[in-house]
Amino acid sequence: MSELAIGLMSGTSLDGVDAALVEIEGAHTVRLVAFHTRPFDPTDRRAMLEVIAQGSAREIALLNVELARTFAAAGRHVLDEAAVAAADLAFVASHGQTLWHEPQRATLQIGDPAVIAEELGIQVVSDFRSRDVAAGGQGAPLVPIADAMLFGHPDRGRALLNLGGMANVTWVPRLGVIDHVIAFDTGPGVAVIDAVTREIDPEASFDRRGARAARGSPVVQVVGELLTHPYFAAAPPKSTGRETFGETFAEELVHRVRSGRGRSDASDDDCVATAVELTVRSIAEQVEEWIPGDRERDLLVSGGGAKNPTLMNRLQELLTDWDVCAFDALFFNGDAKEAVAFAYL
Repeated sequence: MSELAIGLMSGTSLDGVDAALVEIEGAHTVRLVAFHTRPFDPTDRRAMLEVIAQGSAREIALLNVELARTFAAAGRHVLDEAAVAAADLAFVASHGQTLWHEPQRATLQIGDPAVIAEELGIQVVSDFRSRDVAAGGQGAPLVPIADAMLFGHPDRGRALLNLGGMANVTWVPRLGVIDHVIAFDTGPGVAVIDAVTREIDPEASFDRRGARAARGSPVVQVVGELLTHPYFAAAPPKSTGRETFGETFAEELVHRVRSGRGRSDASDDDCVATAVELTVRSIAEQVEEWIPGDRERDLLVSGGGAKNPTLMNRLQELLTDWDVCAFDALFFNGDAKEAVAFAYL
């Protein structure tokens, strides 16, 4: 017996709302029927960042409703694309947009599920993180259960890396095995890279296909200094967000590069290359530190960062004992992975 559902997700990269219409059958089968990303334009993104940084109660309340309508519109789009009636859905699962995440203390996602339910006329499951945080947990990452049940290797271990705004990695001992799964946020994914790109070019949303980073050279001394942040050395379980690795962190990176630390002639492209090197080294060092090694080791990469060839090539250079490849190569569009995971959850 199968059922149709929609998963809705907007991540820390703030690039848009993802909607995945899926057919779920049993514990191990989820088929992607339709997928849509409803992008935020640069003005919307800047407005959200301002509200996240210093919004009033009224601004947060209004954004809560406005975002919910965007989530509902994305859900309606996949229904129309697949010619499926809302009445045929079992439920909608909405992660929402994280406004604040402080592990073991508080987490807040907005995008009012009541508004989504009214707009689509379907029951909405939401607020995935709060109970775990209330119990003293990290509240993130949340997708490892789906990684284990849906995307593990049938015969051996596999690692799955999501390169959204933050980067998180899951080690699955074998498909369907939840015991001994290891999962944690490694730190910044594309959030710092994107913020550095916007810092030097306000008209750019991100470094498209890693072009700026490819033209630049990382300032190794600055990367080394930033890698001394205590988060990187902390043992799992752990999670993080823009509160730690956001605009302020990116501004500090640019300041250090431009101040001549390690190289006096650093360019704008060198700033972006330094951000990429920080992300890649923080991931590679923690993967080597905390993820078990099988004789054959594959690392499947999803999220926006998987579309950055400069980042992906550098990741493979550092993880010489791993086969680094895009999630898309074995499954479906990796951009849909987290929205699918929330429908499954």
